[in-house]
Amino acid sequence: MSFIVAALYKFTDLPDFKNLQSILLKLGKEHNLTGSLLLAKEGINGTVAGHRAGIDSLKKFLKDDIRFDGIEYKESSASTNPFYRYKVRLKKEIVTLGEPSANPALKVGQYVEPKDWNALISDPNVLVIDTRNDYEVKIGTFKKALNPHTQSFREFPNFIRQNFKEKDKSSLKIALSCTGGIRTEKATSFLLNEGFKNVYHLKGGILRYLEEVPPQESLWEGECFVFDQRVGLKHGLEEGEHVLCYGCRQPLSPEDLKSPLYEPGVACPLCSLETPPSKKARAQARHKQVLLAKERGETHIGSSSKIT
Repeated sequence: MSFIVAALYKFTDLPDFKNLQSILLKLGKEHNLTGSLLLAKEGINGTVAGHRAGIDSLKKFLKDDIRFDGIEYKESSASTNPFYRYKVRLKKEIVTLGEPSANPALKVGQYVEPKDWNALISDPNVLVIDTRNDYEVKIGTFKKALNPHTQSFREFPNFIRQNFKEKDKSSLKIALSCTGGIRTEKATSFLLNEGFKNVYHLKGGILRYLEEVPPQESLWEGECFVFDQRVGLKHGLEEGEHVLCYGCRQPLSPEDLKSPLYEPGVACPLCSLETPPSKKARAQARHKQVLLAKERGETHIGSSSKIT
């Protein structure tokens, strides 16, 4: 059976978020869910996987709580379970920007539906910014999108403050995109607080765009990185061809796997030269055990066809 993968988030006031942890932990364990949910006073965020009955139980729980009305929710599928375990974590933020005044529940940019996104970003007067991390942008992004080359979302405010002037705040039209929409919600709230006037973001994120916009009309190039064992998704939310390097956990294309610096289960062109021999030796020993387990028809703990 294939697995259903549900990605969801909602910015909403949850003063009792700590109490929700035990409830959601119990629900997930009862229905054999995997993945993770993050809870904070500002809302909920997460991606979980399971079979239909388990996912529907989670959906019903969220539907029965009025605070989650209008939750951003999307489903895709995976041929194998994309997560190892199930976690519900308590956080200060459900997506970490480090700017307490950025509150999408109070102030947020203009939502743009996927069907209207192409027209917006094709406007030469619109600056398109991909708010994701550099390694995510590497495997796919929108045409003409600016890559801030950030290593974490917390770096986004500094990128804005260092690269834009006061006059830009009233003259620029800025369109933001991210995987599922949550980072752009907080980023647009931040930009509005900084004084930017014309701020737009893709509703439902790149995943909804890939789900709804036909490939022949798409302005997307490559795959969309996802934080699970599928690594990347294509149009129609089909699994892509990228895998993760076991050594550095960076996404690798089929071309990367042809490099003489690529060693399965050990290192890749991005990390091979920097990896100490002792670490390579440990990884080689582990990979040998993975192959032996495969010969026996067993699955080595922590192994995955997409982490290589």
